[in-house]
Amino acid sequence: MTDTTTHDLPAVDHQDERGAAQRGWTGDAVIDLRSQFVATTRELLETDERTALVLAEISSDRFADLIDARPDRVINVGIREQLLLSTAAGLALSGLRPIAHTFGAFLIERAWEQVKLDLDHQKVGAVLVGSYGSYDWPAGGRTHQSPGDVALLDTLRGWTVHVPGHPAEVDAQLRAAVAGDDRVYLRIGGEPNAEPHDPTGWTRLRDGRRGTVVAVGPMLRATELAVRDLDVTLLYAPTIRPFDAGALRANLGRPRVVLVEPYLAGTSAAQVAEALLDLDHRQLGLGVGDPDRHRYGTPADHDRLHGLDPAGLRRRIESFVGE
Repeated sequence: MTDTTTHDLPAVDHQDERGAAQRGWTGDAVIDLRSQFVATTRELLETDERTALVLAEISSDRFADLIDARPDRVINVGIREQLLLSTAAGLALSGLRPIAHTFGAFLIERAWEQVKLDLDHQKVGAVLVGSYGSYDWPAGGRTHQSPGDVALLDTLRGWTVHVPGHPAEVDAQLRAAVAGDDRVYLRIGGEPNAEPHDPTGWTRLRDGRRGTVVAVGPMLRATELAVRDLDVTLLYAPTIRPFDAGALRANLGRPRVVLVEPYLAGTSAAQVAEALLDLDHRQLGLGVGDPDRHRYGTPADHDRLHGLDPAGLRRRIESFVGE
């Protein structure tokens, strides 16, 4: 776990299309989280003959030249998400390291049986990269929203789940995942943080006495604003599975834990309970509430609707820690 000093952040500047405002960097270029995935994947495909990419139309325009140049390792199956996962499993069985990519709602939920059987049941490794998070494109409606993806994966065992909050974390996590042979889910979504942190471990950003707040991935910016003058410890977690029970226990100023996640509220409640099984503790899970509120609007509207904006987080955390 990395220990850093507290840093000030500018006020959150939500835009109507928050996905278009996901700004970070790769090298000297300023790009969004999804473009970082594209840039890193393109480099891996050029330099590593073991790397393969399977698409289901989404993002195929960004790999059009490689689809033509490397048809054996870059495959677009069209709008067939179940086939996307089955093809990835087949490539893995042939000795390649497949990256399967589309929107998270299509990758995990629509193709769930293939995730469960073709990959998990057969113990086949692959890197799944889902974009658009929980509600990054509200205009797409419920079909494009996936706040339950991590909770679904929790019904399986042995998965690594990365929830990066910065393009540099996307780059590092993807490279490490492709170098391995296990089953990895890289969840890309939400507004990026101001700066990158350790992409695999949990980082302590500040110390406090009245409780411990864990911000997962892109929830850090709003969480840091919400707790900036509260007497709490703040941890940042860009990798949430496996759950870092050691880091949590090592940073308990008081056995009150708030976990702020960018998907279904309480998704990691069981992990917190297990990590603190021998301690008399309290926990509060903050995240997406009712996943189907029948609303469109903007991502910022949904943040407020679920209490995930700085003001909403502040009210819940302040009340919970007793300040």
